[in-house]
Formats: sequence, C-alpha cells, structure tokens
Amino acid sequence: METNLILEGFKFMGLGMGTVFIFLIIMIACMNAMSAIIDKFFPEPQASVGAATTSAPKDNKKVIAAITAAIKHHRG
Repeated sequence: METNLILEGFKFMGLGMGTVFIFLIIMIACMNAMSAIIDKFFPEPQASVGAATTSAPKDNKKVIAAITAAIKHHRG
C-alpha cells in the first residue's frame, strides 16, 4: 500500500483549517449573542439633545489663548 504524502498533507491541512473555521464561526456567534444579551439588559443611556450643545465653550478666544499659552510653555 503506497501512501501519497502530498494527499495526506492536504487532508490534514483541510482538517486543521476546517476546525479553525468552525471554531471562529462558533466564536462569532457567541460574541453576537453575548452582545445582544448585554444590550438587552444593560442599554446605553441616551444623551439628551440639549446636553450636547451646552457643553461647548461659548468663548473661543479664551480657548485659543489657553492653547497658545500651553504651546509657548511647552516649547519654552
């Protein structure tokens, strides 16, 4: 009985790659399920529309002065 080593190599390669592929498919499915469960029981809080506009600085001159002073201090 003659064994073709090239054919055996391809069989083992296919078996190994198939095993890794199936493992990755199972891992992705578990991660998606875990994400759905976390989103269901721990939803992210929704930020109100008014909160985003009030946090912006109203005076850009002060911000520019602070950035300029920090750059001059750093270069020094």
